[in-house]
Amino acid sequence: MKKSIASGTPVFAKVNVVPMIDVALVLVVILLVTAPMLTVRQMDLTLPTAETRGAEDELRVSVSLARDGELAVDEDLVTMDGLASALSRRILATNRDVLVVVRADDETPYETVQTILREARHAGAKRLAIATQQGTRREHFGKESS
Repeated sequence: MKKSIASGTPVFAKVNVVPMIDVALVLVVILLVTAPMLTVRQMDLTLPTAETRGAEDELRVSVSLARDGELAVDEDLVTMDGLASALSRRILATNRDVLVVVRADDETPYETVQTILREARHAGAKRLAIATQQGTRREHFGKESS
């Protein structure tokens, strides 16, 4: 026989999960706060200094494009038509996996830079890079807003 409330409706027992959710969230917060402390032991030490090594230490060929359209492979002036042959001569002369760095003025249209990259690929370059000047975000945004 089922127990019922005075009106004769059956009683359904429900589990209140809200306290369990609260406890679980508190445990997650504790885990998130303590996890970074467990990964590194707190010790009094001085880390060694190091200099970063980048493309400046690698064997490379530079392709420079000035604002006025003047084009050079390393220190030799070339035309856009002679770019691929000058690059292939330089790449073959190194007999190594040389890095080709494209240095273009910031006002150069992207299509021109893309053409230079395509010519370098046709000349046999396997590794390409575009040279940029490192700056902070504040400098970059300040320059645009002026």
